[in-house]
Amino acid sequence: MPLFSGRFFETLIGRGNETLWRLLSKIAVLYTLEPIFTIIFVINMTVIWEQVMARLRSQIFRRILIQKMVFFDRHKVGELTGLLTSDLGSLKNLVSDNISRDRGLRALSEITGTLCILFTLSTELAPVLGLLMVSVSVLVALFKRSTVPTFKSYGIVQARISDCASETFSAIRTVRSFGGEKRQISFFDNLARAYQNSGTKLGVLKSANESLTRVVVYVSLMALYVLGGSKVNAGKLSVGTMASFIGYTFTLTFAVQGAVNTLGDLRATLASIERINSILSAKDIDDSLAYGLAKELDSKELGDSNGGVFENGSVNNHFMSALKSSSSCSNLAWSGDIHLKDVHFSYPLRSDVEILNGLDLTIECGKVTALVGPSGAGKSTVVQLLARYYEPTQGCITVAGEDIRIFDKREWSRVVSLVNQDPVLFSVSVGENIAYGLPDDVVSKDEIIKAAKAANAHEFIISLPQGYDTLVGERGSLLSGGQRQRIAIARALLKNAPILILDEATSALDATSERLVQEALNLLMKGRTSLVIAHRLSTVQNAHRIAVCSEGKITELGTHAELVAEGGSYASLVGTQRLAFE
Repeated sequence: MPLFSGRFFETLIGRGNETLWRLLSKIAVLYTLEPIFTIIFVINMTVIWEQVMARLRSQIFRRILIQKMVFFDRHKVGELTGLLTSDLGSLKNLVSDNISRDRGLRALSEITGTLCILFTLSTELAPVLGLLMVSVSVLVALFKRSTVPTFKSYGIVQARISDCASETFSAIRTVRSFGGEKRQISFFDNLARAYQNSGTKLGVLKSANESLTRVVVYVSLMALYVLGGSKVNAGKLSVGTMASFIGYTFTLTFAVQGAVNTLGDLRATLASIERINSILSAKDIDDSLAYGLAKELDSKELGDSNGGVFENGSVNNHFMSALKSSSSCSNLAWSGDIHLKDVHFSYPLRSDVEILNGLDLTIECGKVTALVGPSGAGKSTVVQLLARYYEPTQGCITVAGEDIRIFDKREWSRVVSLVNQDPVLFSVSVGENIAYGLPDDVVSKDEIIKAAKAANAHEFIISLPQGYDTLVGERGSLLSGGQRQRIAIARALLKNAPILILDEATSALDATSERLVQEALNLLMKGRTSLVIAHRLSTVQNAHRIAVCSEGKITELGTHAELVAEGGSYASLVGTQRLAFE
């Protein structure tokens, strides 16, 4: 466009080679086509980038989902959710801004094209603007070096703010009960001030850089005016060429500023990109889980060609050759005992502390085994190993004589049901929570109702405003503890897994709720290989066998009557509970 502006001035003073109206018609065509092509470019790039972002967001979510449990022990929830929200949002804004404005590739193409035209118009004036480009590049390099640490600290504080807010809101009842509002406010305010200081420092550095850039631009323009003006007066340069040169100078100025802003945005996003890359290249992938999941999903969506769930192709081949079929897993789980053989275990983040120390325990098929013991004895760790959240550091766990590691974790999860003391419900309907984890085309509404009735949950469910379609709130917050527990039992009944683990499933309930839940649990345990973790005598005394866990080992094993007669630690526990009720 500046080139046509120069011709326009030449025509006005009578030195042009074409008529005014013919030149104006060309300029009109150019002014019409430029925005049309710009819109086409921006729309196409936006569609492509949104597709890329959707795919990247899905890949990050899947990649997080198949990490080993130690990964979730190491990273906070706010940090992980921040990857999918603020970090990806920062990356998206970087690209979208540079698509829709004179930045990024558009700025670089304008700089390249403008310099080529300027050297064509005048080889003597063009180097002035070449010097401008060199000066701006030096300023950008200095700015990048000085702000990288600040950008990183800015991103870290942002993640800590997200963690603080997430932790406070999820534990709001604890905050209220302990009067912790002041402490949380103080902690959050300190983070907010740190965030403010980092943001202010970044703003000052960015403003200083942009101001220096403007100074360089203005100095270059003055040099251009002096040199170009003298050549026009001397008759060595036409007025039209000078006008075109000035127009292209402003085009180049805007393009250079756009490029500077792009680099600034890129640096601001650098920390986000590093965090995203750390997830996509993480080495804590749970191969057994990833392989099982890949069998159920489209392999093209999870393969290495798209950012990858697997670290390399050999993982697939290894597990396909080593793991057994789902039918084999189910048959063994329904027919065989579970045996923990000389199991040692330390949590990965506390590898120096051995929680289980040579534990041996047989959970007989189709019977109820209770596991009792003092806090810290290792009972919950046994649950986590049976659920395969972790694997033993030494020893093995077998079902019907087969090491459970020969099954991928997706297959193993189908044969194990776990009911916790505080079951997690999702913020969907009651019916969807009961059917959670099962394919929609497999579960009917009648089967959901049947499971709810067996769990003594149907009556309270139909009394809810929308019955089975009632939303339960975040983590089931709109239901009582007993109601959540019965929903979890209904979910386990519907799943119909051969192995059942009850981890303090009734310890937090009142007498009425406990009776209803215990009735449902008795039905649930019937015919299943069950492990019951409990403190209450009423919960464990009817078990077929009771194992006492102490210091990571099984120290006593037998029926309720046998252990009481032995007079050991279990007998002391029974005596203590009886005294508590007298």
